[in-house]
Amino acid sequence: MEEKILKTKKNGMPILILSLLLYAAAIAGAVIGGFLIEDGKNPALLIVSVIILFTAWLFWPGLKVIGPQEALVLTLFGRYIGTLKEPGFYFVNPFCTALNPAAKTILSQSGDVKSKKGAHGTDLESYTKKISLKVLTLCNNRQKINDCLGNPVEIGIAVTWRIQNTAKAVFNVDNYKEFLSLQCDSALRNIVRIYPYDIAPNVDTTGDGIADEGSLRGSSEIVAKRIRDEIQDKVSEAGIEIIEARITYLAYAPEIAAVMLQRQQASAIIDARKMIVDGAVGMVEMALLRLSENETVQLDEERKAAMVSNLLVVLCGNHDAQPVVNSGSLY
Repeated sequence: MEEKILKTKKNGMPILILSLLLYAAAIAGAVIGGFLIEDGKNPALLIVSVIILFTAWLFWPGLKVIGPQEALVLTLFGRYIGTLKEPGFYFVNPFCTALNPAAKTILSQSGDVKSKKGAHGTDLESYTKKISLKVLTLCNNRQKINDCLGNPVEIGIAVTWRIQNTAKAVFNVDNYKEFLSLQCDSALRNIVRIYPYDIAPNVDTTGDGIADEGSLRGSSEIVAKRIRDEIQDKVSEAGIEIIEARITYLAYAPEIAAVMLQRQQASAIIDARKMIVDGAVGMVEMALLRLSENETVQLDEERKAAMVSNLLVVLCGNHDAQPVVNSGSLY
């Protein structure tokens, strides 16, 4: 549905002044008409004044004040006539009805979609049908989703959005705020299940048939962009623009968090040990090479093996070496 912007109705102040003048004239006419009736004159002035007093208020429902970054969608007897978007004081047909199906729904920063209630259960936003055009934030509750390896992951996102087309937001979906929240959950599940939590072998996250190193933890910017694009595709019909999507929380689910932590620790220990052994072997090779080049000492194969063994024990051990002085011969 195309949005119609009403720009030629900024005449609210003249209509307000006119209605007040009509009331003042009607009051004066009623007083004068009353005196004329007492004198036996024609009561027409009194009748006209009373009619004006009872009908002049009909102008007031047509007076609309629009502030910055606000909009009002108007219908007349079920037909969409346009949207007031620019700030100003407007006068429209008094029988127009403003529509905002999400007026009683808020998207809380804590992630709840609920109705805002007052002290006595009244809807605090039921008195206004204005649609906010400001940049808003949706932070849905954390979702528990299985990644591509089947591991349960808890993830939360923050989405910044705004209304781009008020007509689509009001008429194309039942409640654009709830629609956005549900589509965010759906898009999040669709994208997260493509990636592993951490880098895993033989996993294709791009769909090109080639294994890559994409992961939720290591490719958060790419994942967030794909989530944003996925949400935008789903909510375009509702006239909503998704500005940005960011991952705010990412962790393994509590039931496997301890096991995955042990796995990460074991992987880190293995990587550290591999680095230590590679360094130790290099140091031993360098020591043997320097000894042979400088002819510091002549070592046969057995003595070289013993020296290599001792150096590897010293360099790869977890504790400080305890030196043993050998004053005799190996034989």
